[in-house]
Amino acid sequence: MEMSLPDASIFANEPIRRMTRAEYHRLGDAGFFGEEKVELLFGVVVEMTPIDQAHIHSTYLLRRLLERALGDRATVDSPTVLAASEISEPEPDLMVVPADAASWTEHPSSTYLVVEVARSSVSRDQGVKALLYGMSDVEEYWIVNHVDQVVEVYRDRDAGSWRTKTVHGRGERVGMLRFPDVEIAVSDVLPPRP
Repeated sequence: MEMSLPDASIFANEPIRRMTRAEYHRLGDAGFFGEEKVELLFGVVVEMTPIDQAHIHSTYLLRRLLERALGDRATVDSPTVLAASEISEPEPDLMVVPADAASWTEHPSSTYLVVEVARSSVSRDQGVKALLYGMSDVEEYWIVNHVDQVVEVYRDRDAGSWRTKTVHGRGERVGMLRFPDVEIAVSDVLPPRP
């Protein structure tokens, strides 16, 4: 007999045991997750949403544009992992980190820019991921939102929230906070209109 799973809200008043990044790594190293694509968010192992070709191409274009504009001033990582805290290790689509942050053994824990490309993950990226990045050492956060055909820019972190959110559509450009001369045309990183 197959049992259906109840809604997770049944645990709202129950103490939840959070997993640490070290435990998450041990499980991964032991092959526990197999081929599953997961990430650790606030101590909870969460399935990553599937990506499609538009997601892949958008990420590729943004990476290429940022690498050209930044040169040797910073490193553009994609795909990547952020050591956000002892209980969070998200896998954003793209990060811009200090040029000297590259390491053979550790994921970066601070970043100039984190980018999520969103189609099926819009609510997660605007919700739990925005909160997580707002609580981390992230200078700014962009969502390349394929659903609404915009780039959302979050800046000015304050204890887990972002004081500033701007939304940019086709015909507009988005500049980086750390490197104001680096500007990306929104239409260059969004899929063609249907």
